Amino acid sequence: MNDVVTTAPSKDDSTMAMLAHLLGFVLSFIPSLVIWLIKKDESPFVAQEAKEALNFQITLVIGHAIAMALTIIAIGAFLFPLLWILNIVFCIIAAVTASKGQAYRYPFTLRLVK
Repeated sequence: MNDVVTTAPSKDDSTMAMLAHLLGFVLSFIPSLVIWLIKKDESPFVAQEAKEALNFQITLVIGHAIAMALTIIAIGAFLFPLLWILNIVFCIIAAVTASKGQAYRYPFTLRLVK
C-alpha cells in the first residue's frame, strides 16, 4: 500500500547537486550549506547531496585544524597537500556522480549534519 516511488532527479536537481560538490573545493562548506538550507524542503536529492558535501567539507576543516596543530612537529606540512589532493579528487568524483543523478557518499567523512 505504501510503496515508495523513486524517480530520477531532474536535470536542474542534478546540476544543483553537482554545484554543491564542486563549489566546496573553492569556497569550503559555505556553498553546500546554502544549497542545503535552500533546497532541503524542495528536493530530497539535492538536500542529500548538499548535506553529504557539507559533511565532507566540515571534515576537511577539522583536518586542516589538526594539520595546523601538527605543524609544530613538522607532520602538518605533509598533511596540507594530502588534504588538498583529497578535496580535489573526491569533489570531482562526487560532482560527476551527482551530474548523472546518482547519490555519492564520501569516504572518511564525519557525518555531523544529519
